[in-house]
Amino acid sequence: MAIQGSCLCGAVRYEISGSFDIAGHCHCSRCRKSHGAAFASHAHVDPEQFRWTAGVEQVQKYESSPGGERCFCQRCGSMLAVTEARKVSWVTLGTVDGDPGIRPSGHVFVGSKAPWYEITDALPQFEEWPPGMNS
Repeated sequence: MAIQGSCLCGAVRYEISGSFDIAGHCHCSRCRKSHGAAFASHAHVDPEQFRWTAGVEQVQKYESSPGGERCFCQRCGSMLAVTEARKVSWVTLGTVDGDPGIRPSGHVFVGSKAPWYEITDALPQFEEWPPGMNS
């Protein structure tokens, strides 16, 4: 069964034909600033299984790091996804309609987390990427 997602105003919609393989909470300064929150929750998707189903003309991209773009709705500002090599590879969990079928497995980039936020759950914490994962 496909995973569906959308922005706040509903102008942009997407579909994932497979499932997510990992999810987590990112505390890096770019995620904090783009989401306006203490961290962002993302799930990794096979780029070949992702497609925009509506409102692709409303999707704006901002290159926040070399080769990485943040995709958002130009109408409502919802952060939707992150690209690598111009293909969507991470989806913001807050934009998934319904249960994404996965739960975050840890916190990444806690070395740069917001000083005013305390992580209180028991999930593993990594200063940067977990071992063996670099993007």
